[in-house]
Amino acid sequence: MQESPVRVLVVDDEYVARATLTDILQLENYQVTAVPTGEQALQKLQAESFDVMLLDIMMPGISGLEVLARLREMPYDIEVILLTAHSSVDSAVAALRHGAADYLIKPASPEDILAAVGKAVERRRQRQKQHRLLEQLEYSVRQLKGESEPTPVLREVPTQFSTSAQAEPADGGGNPARRQLRPGVWLDGTRRRIYYQGGEVVLSPTEARLLNALLAREGEVVSHKDLVKQAQGYDVHAWEAPEMLRPLVSRLRSKLSRIPGGRKWIVNVRGVGYVLDLGGGQGGQ
Repeated sequence: MQESPVRVLVVDDEYVARATLTDILQLENYQVTAVPTGEQALQKLQAESFDVMLLDIMMPGISGLEVLARLREMPYDIEVILLTAHSSVDSAVAALRHGAADYLIKPASPEDILAAVGKAVERRRQRQKQHRLLEQLEYSVRQLKGESEPTPVLREVPTQFSTSAQAEPADGGGNPARRQLRPGVWLDGTRRRIYYQGGEVVLSPTEARLLNALLAREGEVVSHKDLVKQAQGYDVHAWEAPEMLRPLVSRLRSKLSRIPGGRKWIVNVRGVGYVLDLGGGQGGQ
């Protein structure tokens, strides 16, 4: 059976870089899609399937590191090769520890580009082969046990909390991962949910880490750099951190806005960082 062509997503805000990478890869029969922004890259990833992504670190709007962080929250099976200038090598090396497969220093030679993509394709194929073998093994075990499907996992349905100032979670407060944020508003750290009168807010893993980092130093200003480290796992330069945090804070604020007064909890201290003010908060947006 003939294999499907390898699909590569190129993400770079520089037109010449996108065109050059596209030409190099298409000459080797790769199927290439090129976009200029992190926002468009995420849209493409949601709509289509790709094998490899060549991702520029420094882009306006959503940076390459932010795209990589989003990938960690989604079930994408893709190899990521970062494109970086010499000044951002430290950030690229840090990103390798958090999901990226490799990095190339711009401008990279055609030989280096093709070698990196070839290795990424082989890694993905080996990983898929291992997954298939595991699935076959699990299927065989289920057949031996007389099971046609995996045993379902029962999930506890969250209990609505009272708006009383003395309200307690359904487990009587025995779960140390639960804490009261304000009267009638509870955070369940295990489920990454905030319960309030009338509903609940479901946080992504990165959003939950960001909120926990702010909660740990409630009322104090936490620097952009420290928040990136705690929420996304990267050691980055101080000048990179605000751009990486901006879309993440915006998403978290949008979710918190469902809670009365919640949008004002995270206060921007311009040029420094963010502070969590559960009493409402004053300051810029």
